[in-house]
Amino acid sequence: MTTRAHEINFDGLVGPTHNYAGLSYGNLASTKHKLSISHPRRAALEGLAKMKFLMDLGIRQGILPPQERPDLPMLRQLGFTGTDSKIIEMSNKEAPALLAACSSASSMWAANAATVSPSADASNTRVHFTPANLISNFHRSIEAPQTAAMLKRIFGDEKFFVHHPPLPGAVALSDEGAANHTRLGIAHGEPGLELFVYGRVASDATRTGPKKFPGRQTFEASAAIARSHQLNSNRTILIPQNPKAIDAGVFHNDVVAVGNLNVLFHHELAFAPDIAKTIATRFQVLFGTRLRRIEVKEKTISLREAVQTYLFNSQLVSLPNGRMALIAPWECQERPRVKKYLDRLISKGDPIAAVHYVDVRQSMHNGGGPACLRLRVVLTDGQLMRTHPGVLLSQSLYERLIQWVRRYYRETLAPRDLADPKLLEESRAALDELTRILQLGSLYDFQRS
Repeated sequence: MTTRAHEINFDGLVGPTHNYAGLSYGNLASTKHKLSISHPRRAALEGLAKMKFLMDLGIRQGILPPQERPDLPMLRQLGFTGTDSKIIEMSNKEAPALLAACSSASSMWAANAATVSPSADASNTRVHFTPANLISNFHRSIEAPQTAAMLKRIFGDEKFFVHHPPLPGAVALSDEGAANHTRLGIAHGEPGLELFVYGRVASDATRTGPKKFPGRQTFEASAAIARSHQLNSNRTILIPQNPKAIDAGVFHNDVVAVGNLNVLFHHELAFAPDIAKTIATRFQVLFGTRLRRIEVKEKTISLREAVQTYLFNSQLVSLPNGRMALIAPWECQERPRVKKYLDRLISKGDPIAAVHYVDVRQSMHNGGGPACLRLRVVLTDGQLMRTHPGVLLSQSLYERLIQWVRRYYRETLAPRDLADPKLLEESRAALDELTRILQLGSLYDFQRS
């Protein structure tokens, strides 16, 4: 008998310091919009609108709160002293790049927050969480401690949930979270097939890799997480990313591939050659049915256009009626070739019955599409009851959060505004109120000091 389980999308709520500092090398959108004016209020409202849209489709939706920014404890660790305002003033004067990194709202991209394995896949039948160490970029590497604390607060019952520490912060164990992880299967409540995609093998310097941009996720990190999560080796595949994709700006595999249950939607150059066929063969052996693989050829949609539109960074979701829908960024509708392809895809009605376009432009300008904004967590009914209810979206919570954003968030934010001490005061006031709305208690350092 299949255990009743649900996939809940936990979206990262955009923080008050959302800005374009261009901190992510290899992320073409981030580089393109470096030092431009951002719109934090609009960004947060766009994210909430996407969450509300999915909720209205009948998909359960959760919220991950923003991290405290600027990260004053990190700036102190880096040698800046004095009052909070003095630390901001001196870091801006002596090391503005560090202030920008410590002010980044990048935790909004919850697909990088952690890797999650459902209880059906783990030998101890508990849900496993491993926060990503994100050591490829300094501004993201500082997220891990707060991410771990937040996940433990939301998924606190040790009878149901296991929380692993982030992997050691070593180059050989670079871990970028669920952005390089996909789970396939026939039902959320049954054992699945977990795919871990890596960009490089740290222990093999002779291996041919990308020539322009670095591979971020390592084989060693993916293997360590699979072991820690107590996964069945027959139901786990470690897959090399295609170096051509990385050099085209595919810093995470979710920019060129997305899966859901028995469907894998991917670009022809997403994986190393013949890997997609290997996945399909393993799926057939495990589940006795074929994998519905939708491979988009380079001649149909080029890697360049896939990166520009984030076609594959769409969310592929199961609707209550059993059909599947693609939640695609608005940019896909604006590109005639991509729009034509999607129209042709859904005209067949199987396996993807509909495409819905969402406006997350503020996130897209920094290199994050709809799928980047969410962490997928499969929970049984019992596990869902043990999840902190304050972060589960409802109509009333949505309306409260809309008013909260309008009250606290700035309309615009220029790079020079990061040096404004008032931004710290505004951000802390916003987060203090948010923890009351979400009933999370004293989640942040400033609340406990």
